[in-house]
Amino acid sequence: MYQKTLTLEQVPRGLANITGEVAEVVSEAGVSQGLCHVFVHHTSASLVIQENADPDVQTDLEAFFRRLVPDGDALFLHRDEGPDDMPAHVRTALTATSLSIPVMGGTMALGTWQGLYLWEHREHGTARRVTVTVDGG
Repeated sequence: MYQKTLTLEQVPRGLANITGEVAEVVSEAGVSQGLCHVFVHHTSASLVIQENADPDVQTDLEAFFRRLVPDGDALFLHRDEGPDDMPAHVRTALTATSLSIPVMGGTMALGTWQGLYLWEHREHGTARRVTVTVDGG
């Protein structure tokens, strides 16, 4: 088993492609077949596997979430860190904080158009920690 925690620099709200960073960890692990588990250590950011060919997909997903869970919604009481605080928590609850990806032939077995993304849900996010665990042989 191999494990490494990545610190991702502050990114703006939206999807940041982290496929390359995670692929490096899988390569370092030296595992031919197994499983890669990715976990984000935050409650206002999430992980998604999404299309990596057309950037309009990312724009459309963010637009959908802005409509579904708008910043400053009067429904929310929790606003300790601003109007995007509770909406960010709701967005995280609706997505995922961990993902598992098969490792085949020493690389992540993602589909042709799939990429791994950190989805920052705060308007001005902070540096984010992501732990990658690779297990196999």
